Amino acid sequence: MNKAIFLDRDGTINTDKQYLYKISDFELSPGVVEGLKLLQSKGFILIIITNQSGIGRGYYSEEDFLNLNAWMVDYLMQKGIRISKVYYCPHHPNAIIGRYRKKCNCRKPALGMYEKAVREYGINLAESYTIGDKIRDCAICEKTNCRGYLISTNEKKSIINDVIDGKYTRIKYKNNLLEAALDIQ
Repeated sequence: MNKAIFLDRDGTINTDKQYLYKISDFELSPGVVEGLKLLQSKGFILIIITNQSGIGRGYYSEEDFLNLNAWMVDYLMQKGIRISKVYYCPHHPNAIIGRYRKKCNCRKPALGMYEKAVREYGINLAESYTIGDKIRDCAICEKTNCRGYLISTNEKKSIINDVIDGKYTRIKYKNNLLEAALDIQ
């Protein structure tokens, strides 16, 4: 069984720029390279789990997303970081593009993308973590024995305070991905 780090993309790996799809707009968040290298050195496989409703909303195409994604994975590989796979959900209940308009089981906080990764990579959730800038990125922690980290200040202050106060028993708060990586054993 493998142990994994499930990573959100926007606001976790890169600066959240609202519906990012252009390579020229991509900017790694501070400490990400060091944090991902550290997690790899601890034996974790790295998997990105990302909602991409901008596809369904018509802000950018699936091809635009896949081009940025391929570039990002290659860019990180050049830095010595191997992303095993990127799972993405293009759906949204109010999508303007019909084929993406649905309530699915993959859009976080639903667990469909996580479940697929667990099956495809033989992941032991008890030894795995999820890291994201929104509480929905940590939804798997409330339904399984996976643990998680809420990072940054992109979430509502009240939710951040609830995490800090221990109201979410399997989720910790850290300022960024590197701080989370340093805390993970």
